[in-house]
Amino acid sequence: MPKNKVNPAVGGGVGVGVGGGGGWLDSAERTGADLHLELPVGGSRRAALAEALRAAVRDGRLPSGARLPPYRSLAADLGLARNTVADAYAELVAEGWLTARQGSGTRVAERAAPPAPVRRPRPAGAAPAGPVHDLVPGQPDAGSFPRAGWLSAARRALNEAPNEAFGPGDPRGRIELRRALADYLGRARGVRTDPDRIVVSAGFGHALRLLYGGGVLTGPLAVEAYGLSFHRELLDRAGVPHVPLPIDERGADTTALARLPRVRQVLLTAAHQFPTGGPLHRERRSAAVAWARAGGGLILEDDYDGEFRYDRQPIGSLQGLDPERVVHMGSVSKSLSPALRLGWIVLPEDLVDAVLDAKGEREAWVSVPDQLTLAEFIASGGYDRHVRRMRQRYRGRRDRLTAVLAARAPHVSVSGVAAGLHAVLTLPAGTEAVAVAAARAHGVAVEPLSSFRHPAATQVARDGLVIGYATPPDHAYPAALDALCEALASVAG
Repeated sequence: MPKNKVNPAVGGGVGVGVGGGGGWLDSAERTGADLHLELPVGGSRRAALAEALRAAVRDGRLPSGARLPPYRSLAADLGLARNTVADAYAELVAEGWLTARQGSGTRVAERAAPPAPVRRPRPAGAAPAGPVHDLVPGQPDAGSFPRAGWLSAARRALNEAPNEAFGPGDPRGRIELRRALADYLGRARGVRTDPDRIVVSAGFGHALRLLYGGGVLTGPLAVEAYGLSFHRELLDRAGVPHVPLPIDERGADTTALARLPRVRQVLLTAAHQFPTGGPLHRERRSAAVAWARAGGGLILEDDYDGEFRYDRQPIGSLQGLDPERVVHMGSVSKSLSPALRLGWIVLPEDLVDAVLDAKGEREAWVSVPDQLTLAEFIASGGYDRHVRRMRQRYRGRRDRLTAVLAARAPHVSVSGVAAGLHAVLTLPAGTEAVAVAAARAHGVAVEPLSSFRHPAATQVARDGLVIGYATPPDHAYPAALDALCEALASVAG
């Protein structure tokens, strides 16, 4: 029996691969496609094959018009007699499952599509079944992914990649990407590093897992009073205690670190606080670095959307103030796409080996072709061009949001819009829940500001909504803003 074939007499699924002569579909004749057939144990082989083919047609694995292999080829692959396959084909032709024409071979017959499910009309005034307009923060415009530029970079990168790039590799990540990142981060974000101190990750969450889940660092950890609950949950799963730092218009109050004697690490979104939106004031940046130097502390910097600024000069990284006391982490989730799962950790020299040990087996490493493509995309200038283009587009989105709200919802104040991909709408006290319910009723998905609040935070809570203005496609954005304003009318005054 040929290698990797399953004898149907033994039962179980039978994988059929046909390449070279014969084939399943016209394209499959060139590629050697497989079809999985479930042939039960025992009984008539002809009946079993016929039923397996019926099932493949019913569930869509063999669509209308699909060409079946000649019965001699299928008989050889399945270890059946030719007459058995020929009889099964004839039975299915007679039943109308297959057609057989001279010169065209045996194909799946055209079959009527199953009836569409009956949709009951929604009662007048009822809320939509799901959100029509997505204004949840944290996502870029998926339709703006630079497909042509990424494809060109991928072709160049793969054509020029050495053969060893497709071997086991380096747990740090590909040297081409680490070199490109060292250059880009130094030029655009003020990071001071070299390729040997960069470890490629699958994003910020993966970086945090390596540092804490991998045992490189232990808590307790100071975090901002408003931030992503996902990060807090990740720390909880790793058994890391975390305590909140108050947030105001100057960002996190890093002077409070001196009053937390057990804390030796702090996590900050210094360039653009998430979600409240302001940058960390220069005095508080200096205070954080001084605290780390004085007590052997460590600053974890989440640079999640540092490229997107509109009304201010670029704010450099905290890492540039002290590379040995700051771990700088970033990704392309906001600038390109969260689907790429590509990020980086810029480490103090004494943490590199520990992080590499925590990274462990190759299954946790990022795809090498994606790393090579990003390296080429950065080195060729494609990444810079894309960021500049999206900066202009998102600025236009931001401007439209603020103009529409000023005209139609003047009772709502807008903040945190000098940079980034989201805005905070401050609501009248006690109206947040009403606003969220009204948004849902108008088909708008939004996030309440309270959902980002640390459960142990003691500062006075604010009522508000966090609006992601980058998420909707261009054609849907005006309707999303219109629905949002209609919802906000319910909390006027």
